[in-house]
Formats: sequence, C-alpha cells, structure tokens
Amino acid sequence: MNQQSTWSLPIGAQPDANGVHFRVWANDASHVEVVLYHDGYESGMVPLEPQAGGYFASYVPQVRPGARYMYRVDGRAPRPDPAARYQPDGVHGASQVIDPAAFVWADDGWRGRPLDDLVLYELHVGTATDAGTFDALIARLDDLRDLGVTAIELMPVADFPGERNWGYDGVSLFAPSRTYGGPDALRRLVEAAHARGLAVLLDVVYNHLGPDGNYLREFSRDYFTERHSTPWGDAFNLDGPNSAPVRAFFIANACYWAHEYHLDGLRLDATHALRDDSATHLLQEMAAAVRATLPAGRNFVLIAENEANDPTLVRPAAVEPAAGQQAEHTAGQPPEAAAGYGFDAVWADDFHHQVRVALTGEREGYYADYSGSAADLAATIRQGWFYIGQQPADGGAPRGQPTGGTQPPQFVFCIQNHDQVGNRALGERLSHQIGLDAYRAASLLLLLSPYTPLLFMGQEWAASTPFQYFTDHHEELGRLVTQGRRAEFARFVGFASETVPDPQARDTFVRSKLRWDERARAPHARATR
Repeated sequence: MNQQSTWSLPIGAQPDANGVHFRVWANDASHVEVVLYHDGYESGMVPLEPQAGGYFASYVPQVRPGARYMYRVDGRAPRPDPAARYQPDGVHGASQVIDPAAFVWADDGWRGRPLDDLVLYELHVGTATDAGTFDALIARLDDLRDLGVTAIELMPVADFPGERNWGYDGVSLFAPSRTYGGPDALRRLVEAAHARGLAVLLDVVYNHLGPDGNYLREFSRDYFTERHSTPWGDAFNLDGPNSAPVRAFFIANACYWAHEYHLDGLRLDATHALRDDSATHLLQEMAAAVRATLPAGRNFVLIAENEANDPTLVRPAAVEPAAGQQAEHTAGQPPEAAAGYGFDAVWADDFHHQVRVALTGEREGYYADYSGSAADLAATIRQGWFYIGQQPADGGAPRGQPTGGTQPPQFVFCIQNHDQVGNRALGERLSHQIGLDAYRAASLLLLLSPYTPLLFMGQEWAASTPFQYFTDHHEELGRLVTQGRRAEFARFVGFASETVPDPQARDTFVRSKLRWDERARAPHARATR
C-alpha cells in the first residue's frame, strides 16, 4: 500500500525545492519574525505576514533543510517553533528545518495490524537498551517478534528538557527526542518493525506540557484557560474563545505521527484531563480527522488512558466532521450521552489492581478500593472493568458505567505498566514481590483473557531491574518535582522513606536499564517457559 497522501503539516517549517514556508499561530502578536541561524549565530531575519485567525506566515527562498531558526514575537527573545520537527540542541535551542520527504520508505505493503491482533509491548526507549536509542532498539525487534508480540508501544518521545525523562515532561510535541536519535532514527525503527510484522504505537501527551521549555504562552495566551484546571495547572483551551487553533494544533500532531512516521496508532495519556465542554469533544474530532486523512485499508489504532471507566470513549461517534472541516464548539454544551468518541480501545486498570491486591495483599492508596477476591477478579474479567457505578471504598462518588456493547479487544489489560511499576517508591516490579510460580500464573491469566494484553518491557523474563522515576531538570525544578512527587503519592507508605531514589540522580536512570543477557540465567530463564 502506498503510504503517501496529500496531507501535510499545516504549521511549522515546510521545505520545498526552493525554500521554506514558515507558519505559526500567535494571535496576541502584532508582528512575528523568523530568525535564521548559522553556526550558532543569528544570520538573518524575515518578517512573517499576518493571516486570518491569528496566524503568521511567509515563504523564505533559499533556506534549505538543516537550517536552524526560531521565532521572535513582538521583539521579544527568540523562541523555538511550537511545531518544530527537530530540536537538535534541546528544547530551549533553535529548531531545525526537516524535510519529511527525504526519507525513502520501504514499507509500502504494510497496512498495520487490526485491534484484535494486538499484543502490546510497552517500552521506554532510553532504558530498553544500553545505548538508549531508536537505532539500538532495532536489534531487539526479532526477540519481541519471536516472543509473540505484535506491536511495540513507545513511551512518549517528544523532546524534553535534559538528557533523560520518562517523556511526560515533553514540550516539543512534534520533535522526536535528540537523545534517542531524532527524526530519521525513529523512522528507521518504524520501518524495521514493519519489516518484521510489528506495528508501532506511540504514547502522546495532550493534557499538559512539561514545566521547563514550555513557550506556548509567549505565542498566545489562548493556548491555556483558567476556566479548567488539571493536576499540572491551567488546562489547554479546548472549548473557549480562540480554541479552534489549539484543537487544530493537537489534531495536526496526531495526523503527523500517522503520516510522517508511518506509526500504527497512538495511546493518549490521561484523557480524563482533557477538559472540554464543547458540543464535539476534541477526542471525537481527532479520531474522525485522523481517519479521514488515511488511505483505505490502513489500520490505525487510537487508545485512551482514562480513569473514569466510561465506555463513551470507544462507542462509535454519532456524527463525524467531514474531512478537512472543523466542528463547531459551544462552551458549556456537553456532548450527547449516546454519542461516542470513536476511539478503538481504553486502558482498563481495574484488572491490574485486582491482580496485585490478590497476589500481594497490598491495600495502600487506590488499592484500598479493590478486594482481590476471586469473585471480584472474575467480575472484572467478565465486565472489562470492575467499577460500573459502585461507590469506591474511600466513600467517593460512584465510578464507572456498564460496558454493554463493547468488545473484549477494546479493553487493554496488564499486570504491569510504566505507571504501576515506576510510580512505586522503589520502582519494583510485580515479580520482585511475589514468587515466580504466582507470577507465571498471573501472566497466563493475562494472556488467556479475551482482552488486548499489554506487557511492560522485561516482564517476559521477570527482569531484575526496577523501573524508577527519573528526570534531568535544572536543580531548583528538580527539587520541586521530587517534593511534588512525594506529596502526590503520600498515601503510599514507601514515599515517606528517605531511601526513595532521587529522580535527578543519573544512577536512578541507569538502574532502570534492562539487562537482556539475564534472560538465559536462572531464575529468569524459567519465567519464559
């Protein structure tokens, strides 16, 4: 199948044979300039012309792929392009013009994998191999294919501050991280995976940006709104005045990964934090828009993380916007109850929680809402999730809705994932807490259930290495992040200990790297048999 389409990124820097077309949204600005750089020094400046809707754009001849640039808004300090395809010097440095057509793909026969064919393998690029790069990961694809995995799911790769991060502090949403190898290295990984019959999904974060390197407000105050809040601060403006370009920004990002990187799907982080009272929720519009740009017969899977146990996410959309059209958004008007968002699947964490409580007896934090009893575990497996309207043990509001009409592959089940391992005080895996026989039994239950299984990297051999929380922020921010993390998980006793690894320490990152060679040694070899 020919992967090429007529879709092109509507913002950012678009090169052709003679120059580059620059376009950015800055509706607060009176004037915007693109600043060009050579050898780290400013070499030129070109004013951008105002366009309708608060955009600024100009075609600049003789600029070539590889050129460095930034935008200067109303004479202030130059800032990176919010839609930069690459940030070679980090999220504070100049953006680089990238020609997406320069990479010659060899996967024209690839159509992706349908939802009911997915066995997901979640991994963090930086810790999955010693080198921690896209190219280094290619050497492990045969192992994953032989294991029976049909798709790898990459934790977020959008560039982030510093040299190491889980990816949820990303700020350059269109720029594959330089620490992992950058744009063409990601393309090589995707192409190599497709050659082995493996799909590639990407975890993306649309509910917030990281605290360091987030320059969106310098382009427009309307990127964010005080009408809604999230655990990370003000929410993105998805339903207020001037929200259409903000919505378009995220929809363009989703389409970008599908087209310029041939990805086979996206997992959207914490969609419950996408606060949107529009008549058409962003998720519904995004699902329709992405699929409208794809060729017939191509599988592209959209998976939502959502703590609400709401089947609306995976119901078909009642009305989908036509290709290329923007749906109307009316603040304060909720979507119809019967209308779905048209996503393919949703993470269903109740199964994980019941299994962990059953095997470990742990009842701290949110585990207090689960009994781990055989009856409750059976109910979870039968329904897709446990909470379908009951009141949690902590006395909170009733949670969840019945799952009638959904199909088993629409629920992603796991016994480990990055959150449920990495958000523990010491980053210990389930296999570190229970015996190998019980661990193998839990793995068997996961894989024999009718639901879409997700494995977390190293799970198949009961890896000895933890997966701990790590960052590389500047000193003051790093201290605040460490304090905030301990406050967030204060309900878990382990976070009160001074032995909790320092996220800022490089050793915390290094400890989390997989040791693939231990697969052949006891007791790990027994875990895979």
